[in-house]
Amino acid sequence: MLEYTLRTYQNPTRLVQRLGAIQELGREASLLGIRRPLLVTDAGVKAAGLLDSALEALRTSDVEPIVFDKVRANPGVELVDAGAAEYRAQGCDGLVAIGGGSSMDTAKGIGVVAVHHGSIVDYEWGGSPIRSRIPPMIAVPTTAGTGSEVTLWAVITDPKRKIKFNVGGTPDIAAWVAVIDPELTVKLPPAVTAGTGMDALAHAVECFTMSYHQPFTDAVALLAMEYVARYLRVAFSQAGNLEARYHMSAAATLAGLAYGTDSAGAAHAMSQTAGGVHDAPHGALTARLLGPVMEYNHSGEPERFARMAAAFGLDVRGVSTWRAAEMAVEYVHQLTVDVDIPSMHELGFSEEEIPMLADKAFADPQTIGNPRDVDAANYRKIYRRAFDLGKHRMNGARP
Repeated sequence: MLEYTLRTYQNPTRLVQRLGAIQELGREASLLGIRRPLLVTDAGVKAAGLLDSALEALRTSDVEPIVFDKVRANPGVELVDAGAAEYRAQGCDGLVAIGGGSSMDTAKGIGVVAVHHGSIVDYEWGGSPIRSRIPPMIAVPTTAGTGSEVTLWAVITDPKRKIKFNVGGTPDIAAWVAVIDPELTVKLPPAVTAGTGMDALAHAVECFTMSYHQPFTDAVALLAMEYVARYLRVAFSQAGNLEARYHMSAAATLAGLAYGTDSAGAAHAMSQTAGGVHDAPHGALTARLLGPVMEYNHSGEPERFARMAAAFGLDVRGVSTWRAAEMAVEYVHQLTVDVDIPSMHELGFSEEEIPMLADKAFADPQTIGNPRDVDAANYRKIYRRAFDLGKHRMNGARP
């Protein structure tokens, strides 16, 4: 349907991608004029030997980083503020983030505070504006899921309020360069491959169906869906399959580009708020919620859900729009089973928490973009469905 609603898209991140692209890290830092970056990472990246590869590539180009390896999953306000203090104390002139979404989001948050001062909580979306671009930053993803290397957002946890909040929605928070090396994802455990891959799928699905979609985001979201449908099961089953790893890395980046300056929908409203209550892996939690949200949403945009069924490789010839939309939902339910996504109980949640979780999700601004009207009562229904599907998993039944 043609409309007069203004749509804009801007992404300033330069993409550098190939197998072995980590070797380009020093050169890219030099091109940005970085000589003393704060390298933001976590203990897992260090243990896997990926930090050593990054340090070698940087030092070859006479770039000497200060290592900040304190990142944890679901990074909090204190961590980001401490990183910004370290950045200033060490006289850093740029940022390198190597890791999953937590490391990249932490680095973005450090950049915001380093430039604007105060605390990262001051820059929660809707609060103090981000007026200037963060320092030169290179993002090096080691998972294939969040797409944070190209998104205009950082997600930060506030343990005092037991919520996650968004910072950004502006090109000023984006990484300056993304170095995408699929070989860095080969050592991922199957559970991380599954959760992060399903998170990429959730980004694509929600950005394709949200009310803010536009032609460019539609295009990259659909290709991301095609790649996930074709390659996630393979990457999950064969850790060293470089073809699968290459396409899953591409899927994560494409799905991240699908965001633009806007947000997602109910699945991310639920997973981000619930992730502030319990320290559950974001990818696995989003994956557990995606199918139930799609089940609820498909009546709001049946044509778009039918188009997704085709992107998943399903044969929709001679099938009604409504049936094709249902097929897309069924596909995601089965994919969730095939890659062994944990149940809500296994992720640390109880059914007694549903009313509280539903209220938090309804208060999240991502609710606004959802393709079907959703209130707290409907969030309670979606959560119950998510718990029920987890029981199917634990009983060994199909959804």
